[in-house]
Amino acid sequence: MSKKQFFLVREDMLTDAMQRTLEAKALLSTGKSKKINEAVHRVGLSRSAFYKYKDGIFPFHAIAKERIITLSINLEDKSGTLSQLLNIVAQTGANILTINQTIPLQGRANITLSVDTAPIEIDLNELFERMEALEAVDRVEMVGSGS
Repeated sequence: MSKKQFFLVREDMLTDAMQRTLEAKALLSTGKSKKINEAVHRVGLSRSAFYKYKDGIFPFHAIAKERIITLSINLEDKSGTLSQLLNIVAQTGANILTINQTIPLQGRANITLSVDTAPIEIDLNELFERMEALEAVDRVEMVGSGS
C-alpha cells in the first residue's frame, strides 16, 4: 500500500461535486442539516458523490486547526497599524507566538507572525479577510504551518 499524499488546491480548481461535498459537510458540522440526505439535497449533490469525496476533501482551516501557522504581511509604515493588526488576531482568540518586523523601506514593512491557531474562534479565511481589510495592509500570506 502506498503512502497517501496531500495537496493544497485552490477552491476554483475543484470539481463541482467536490465543492458541493464541502458545502454539505459544512451544513452537517454546523448543525444546519442533521442528516446526510438533507445536506446533499440542500446543496444539489447525490449521496454517492458525497460518499465518494467526504473522506478525502477538507477545508484548509480544518487541517490547519491546532497548528502553528506563519504569516507574512506587507504593511504600510504608519503609526498604530501594527497594533491594529495584532488586535485583530487577538480578537479571534489566537495566540501570537512570535513577531518579527523588518525595517521599513519606502513606507512599507514586512511583518512575520507565528500564530497558534488552536484556540481560534473563527475560520482562518475570515481572519485573513479581516487583516486584509485594514487599509494599511497590502497582503497577507501564509508561508508555513506545523504542529
